[in-house]
Amino acid sequence: MRTALPLVTDRRARPLRDLRISVTDRCNFRCGYCMPAEVYGESYRFLPKPQILTFEEIERLARLFAAQGVRKLRVTGGEPLVRAQLPDLIERLAALGGIDDLALTTNGYLLGAHAEALAKAGLRRVTVSLDSIDPVTFEQMNGRGLPLERVIAGIDAAARAGLTPIKINCVVQRGVNDAQIPDLVRHFRGSGHVVRFIEYMDVGTRNGWNLDDVVGADEMLERLGREFDLVPLEPGYRGEVARRWAHADGSGEIGLITSVTQPFCGDCTRARLSADGSLYTCLFAEDGLDLKTPLRDGASDEEVGELISSVWRARDDRYSEQRSSDTSSTRRVEMYHIGG
Repeated sequence: MRTALPLVTDRRARPLRDLRISVTDRCNFRCGYCMPAEVYGESYRFLPKPQILTFEEIERLARLFAAQGVRKLRVTGGEPLVRAQLPDLIERLAALGGIDDLALTTNGYLLGAHAEALAKAGLRRVTVSLDSIDPVTFEQMNGRGLPLERVIAGIDAAARAGLTPIKINCVVQRGVNDAQIPDLVRHFRGSGHVVRFIEYMDVGTRNGWNLDDVVGADEMLERLGREFDLVPLEPGYRGEVARRWAHADGSGEIGLITSVTQPFCGDCTRARLSADGSLYTCLFAEDGLDLKTPLRDGASDEEVGELISSVWRARDDRYSEQRSSDTSSTRRVEMYHIGG
């Protein structure tokens, strides 16, 4: 039987239970809400390799986070599958003690080539970002004109490899893809995959976010209710970000992620580790704590662990609950830097 690990809580009694690990700031897509092509063009300077955490460093930090109570690890980016030899990192993370869940968030474009190796390395499941099932809309939204069928093939490969339940995440923007919400549900109904719709968020400062572009969860649910008979489900665990519904006939599940209209800061248990080794305690943070420098300067596990726990104990983040009309901060971290 596992021995209970020390419980680290923040100033609002929220435990540290989830760690999202960004392995790269690079991506093969240029989605407008994350890395708009007009900003992140061919001349944009991403992090040079020496500034990015090595797999050994990520493994060590993940182990230290697990000692503080983290039970769930999620590998993100940028697009994590552009990081070379990623299954090697997954194997390291899968071998850590105390971790109950190991997942990956990807845009799915490279997933077909890597799903089997990731599963063999110990990955449990994947979440795929897919903003439209319409090929034309999908090509427009990914900013590169990349074909939809490649992502669908990746999802199918992940299912064959047992990386389930697969979650399909769709960021909904008014006037862009909101009319296609039922189409995505219809396509994956009966597949066993969970389709989740995310309110368009003001992450970072470069996506031109405007509240008028947000389609709220209530409106999404009303649209879905015109076609589907849905019944509400209870949360699966504390800190679950999605409000859940099931088809009444048992043919699938739908989730709505409501960080704009119905914030869930009160149950947030997530920390984020950027590709260059900074710890962020909120998706909307302005600054992170540099863990890479003490790590490379020879700090002991105890010293780095105390840095982690001291940051979490001082945490008071609840940006979504405090969101106002002033979203002009120029220092808010960009989503591609720390994952979603």
